[in-house]
Amino acid sequence: MKNTAVETRAISIDFYLKDIRPPKLVLSKQKETELSERQQNLLSGLGKLFNEGFAHLTMAEIAKSLNCSLRTLYSLAPSKEQLVLIVIERNLWSKGRTAMAAISPNMQPLKAIRTYLQAANMAAAKTTEAFAQDLQKMPAAQKLIEDHNSYLIAITHRLLDIAVEKGEIGEVDTAAIARLMAGIGRDFSRPGVIGSLRSSPKEAADEALELILAGLAAQKNNRKQSI
Repeated sequence: MKNTAVETRAISIDFYLKDIRPPKLVLSKQKETELSERQQNLLSGLGKLFNEGFAHLTMAEIAKSLNCSLRTLYSLAPSKEQLVLIVIERNLWSKGRTAMAAISPNMQPLKAIRTYLQAANMAAAKTTEAFAQDLQKMPAAQKLIEDHNSYLIAITHRLLDIAVEKGEIGEVDTAAIARLMAGIGRDFSRPGVIGSLRSSPKEAADEALELILAGLAAQKNNRKQSI
């Protein structure tokens, strides 16, 4: 019976991930679909503007930089903090959807983890020191990022459990390993860390992920040899 369950999971990994609930949206799906092309372009422009830091900016200065009216800006969000949250969320959700779509139903668990987290790490690809410093001072932004990271951890945890069941890796504390693997991109995007890296947060996170995956495979092989 157990073998049948494992085989089913291998055929349809996505089936075992769909019950993991994503974080609550700042910008509802309905509001997202109602955004005009102009509003979508403004949100994209905000992402580029905020890369240089946002704490010092007023709503009037943001409107001026984007060449739009204050009224248009307030139609997107009632405050600068809310604008920042929407920009962060859109980036995280965009990369998250891409990451989930990259997992095919018949992927082996470890390959699915690599594919998923490498795609998710794209959220950290263009994180700047200035942006990270301002985020650090904004509790609501930290909570939003933490909520999304918890979702990454849950997906990774489930895939690691399947990998153990299939014998792809040995018995490990999958909860601990999932937290380590899924948190790399976030940790490498922290202020003070970005500047210490020899590469981008995305590239450094992918490299660390590969080392962890290699360690899991080696651990299984070492246990086999010791038996």
